[in-house]
Amino acid sequence: METGNHKDSKYLKAKRRVAEIKKFYTSLMFYVLFICALAGLNYYTNELRYPWFLWAAFGWGIGIFFQAVKTFRWAPFIGKDWEERKLKQFMEEEEKNAKNNWN
Repeated sequence: METGNHKDSKYLKAKRRVAEIKKFYTSLMFYVLFICALAGLNYYTNELRYPWFLWAAFGWGIGIFFQAVKTFRWAPFIGKDWEERKLKQFMEEEEKNAKNNWN
């Protein structure tokens, strides 16, 4: 049986998560709009003979990529499972060391 406080905590956690995802999609939308505008400006000024807008797309795209990694928790090597495995490994090593010190 869940208490009211626990439900509130889960609700607030879910609300923060939704806000984080919304912020990512807003950033992504602005990225697409501005890069398209820069591409249009680049085409207007030199008909894409030198596509300088790609520098902005690449730089800003790196930021968007890392925001997506954070938002969607894409950390295959450093996820919750990894943390638990490492904790277990270190605890077992400590236990072995403690046993070896007593012998």
